[in-house]
Amino acid sequence: MNEDHSDDLLKRALLDAEAAASVALRVTPLALSEALTVVFHGRKDLGTIQTYVAHGGRGAGEAVSKDELMRVPCDLDLAEAGDREEAERLFQEQAAALRDALIGADTVLDVWREPLEDLAHDRVRVDRRIRLDIRLPAHRLLPTALVSPEKQIVVTPVCSARSLTAGRPPMGIAVGQQDVVRVYPLPDDPERCLTEFLELAAEHAHALAEQLGRQEASVQRFLELSGDDFHQTG
Repeated sequence: MNEDHSDDLLKRALLDAEAAASVALRVTPLALSEALTVVFHGRKDLGTIQTYVAHGGRGAGEAVSKDELMRVPCDLDLAEAGDREEAERLFQEQAAALRDALIGADTVLDVWREPLEDLAHDRVRVDRRIRLDIRLPAHRLLPTALVSPEKQIVVTPVCSARSLTAGRPPMGIAVGQQDVVRVYPLPDDPERCLTEFLELAAEHAHALAEQLGRQEASVQRFLELSGDDFHQTG
């Protein structure tokens, strides 16, 4: 990120200007997410600079409600800066790393759309909700997901929690269906990953059906024992 991106930095004080501040970074254009705004929010009383992502290219001074913000645990760390100039350099490097991660994740997610439609035999929709109806084993990176309504399959980018001083965070693609979720490396072939996941989901469904069958049989036998001819023990 250089001076050409200066228009992307929208500084706005929140609460007490000496105790808290936010800096926002617009990320646009994106294939699926269209436009995102990253908000770095620092609180002196908490000793943290937390990262949030919201949909849309927000303008300076535009209010953003907490329901529109998705927490991404990839935070700034400017502690090594010796002065303001060094802090600005570190900020630009770390913000650029997150920006690149978001662009890369959105691009890869767009690549997954066609294979998901082909293998799910369904018209996939883009879900821009902050909260999804599925529990993921990793943190979401984008507030954007692909959803197959018929198969109830959700695909969304995820990441590991770590400081942006280490550069772009480790990223992956989470594929989930009800209580079955797998995370695949971002560069993996979508068709191979989806084929494997569908096989895994089918095996899980078969095992679950067998388990339910055994439970029903057990209850039926218990009810038979509880009939008139059942002899109490003890």
